[in-house]
Amino acid sequence: MNVLNIEPYSTIGLELASRFKPNQDHIVFDSPSETNMFFQTPKDSLAINMVIDALIAKLPSADYDERVTKIVDYIKANYFEQHITPQTFADIVFLSPSRLASIFKQQTGSSLSKYLLWTRLRQAIYLTLADKDRSLTDIAYDTGFYDLPQFNKYMYEMFGMPPKALKYNSDLIEIY
Repeated sequence: MNVLNIEPYSTIGLELASRFKPNQDHIVFDSPSETNMFFQTPKDSLAINMVIDALIAKLPSADYDERVTKIVDYIKANYFEQHITPQTFADIVFLSPSRLASIFKQQTGSSLSKYLLWTRLRQAIYLTLADKDRSLTDIAYDTGFYDLPQFNKYMYEMFGMPPKALKYNSDLIEIY
């Protein structure tokens, strides 16, 4: 079993969301051909790198504003900091928070706060699956959440399950 979780607010996420039927929030594929058809990959090419390559090929070529790139790099390097605010980002690129938010959303398809949240959640999920002996409280703190209840809240909102369920019921999930 492979689980591919793509931020629904990203450009790729929006493209994939357009392929869903109304009121559909996930898909379980019953055959390789269904998977290939959905991801528009060649027949019998279910390797994760083939799926990712097919998704990336659908992206429009874009020259990102260097300020957006700088913020994305900052988030990747500092997602674990709990006190990141819109002003933190604005100070890095010398823009007002509202102007930066507008540019970021226009270029990425995601708000700054959603991008930060999804970055934290991706890392938290990876840590949860990679180190089953580690406490969920430690994972929450190490990925920028204020506490375990906040981590639980966002996991449940975004994935319909708390991190505890992911941790103890994920024997079939592969980590890439």
